[in-house]
Amino acid sequence: MGMLSGKHALVTGGGSGIGAAIALALAGEGARVTIVGRRREALDAIAAKSPSIGVVTADVTDEAAVASAFTEATKARGDISIVVANAGAAESALFARTTLDQFERMIAVNLTGVFLTLREGVRVMAGSSWGRLVVIASIAGLHGHAYAAGYSAAKHGAVGLTRTLAAETAGTGITVNAVCPGYAATPMLDESVARIVKKTGRSEAEARKVLADLNPAGRLVEPQEVADAVLKLCSPGSDGVTGQAIQIAEGAVA
Repeated sequence: MGMLSGKHALVTGGGSGIGAAIALALAGEGARVTIVGRRREALDAIAAKSPSIGVVTADVTDEAAVASAFTEATKARGDISIVVANAGAAESALFARTTLDQFERMIAVNLTGVFLTLREGVRVMAGSSWGRLVVIASIAGLHGHAYAAGYSAAKHGAVGLTRTLAAETAGTGITVNAVCPGYAATPMLDESVARIVKKTGRSEAEARKVLADLNPAGRLVEPQEVADAVLKLCSPGSDGVTGQAIQIAEGAVA
């Protein structure tokens, strides 16, 4: 029996990295967990690690697919009381060279996907006296990041959505918060490392150090650290914490 026994949590982007760590952490505290994503194979690999985790495939940028995912998850595992909007993607380019397609892709996944997930989450929690909505944003949502116009704009929007929904749900027992990691050791970062290697000729280790050094402590955030923050937001005693953008950023200050 864990502190989340009897709760059902839905986590988007749960097939790898931070999303997978969150799903396993929630399951470890007794929650029934549904992980949502586009790649069934990756989702199944995480679900195989815990009997408490189920799988639903969906694209978070598709309105009908998000609604269907919530319906399917509820039918399979019961009412949802924890929603973690984690699905995201990153691309980088000099601002003047950023295409409209690139910009719109970043907005679609990192902002529209969060909006659709939060909206469905607050709908299924309507009338409940307890609920937790958590957005995995980024320190890029609190200050600008060079070469990441679309990503940074979307993450700023995600933090804004968090604060707006927190204001609307204040006093209902439903809290809404954002967790904002710095550069983290995830598959998304691996893609950034590969781009640096390709463009600069640096070794993989050198490229990884470049990104780690962007965190003040000079090391990458571990997915488990983000998962631990999510657990705290869902734990007893967290009722008064809402509308916050909590940094897990190795000393970065927005």
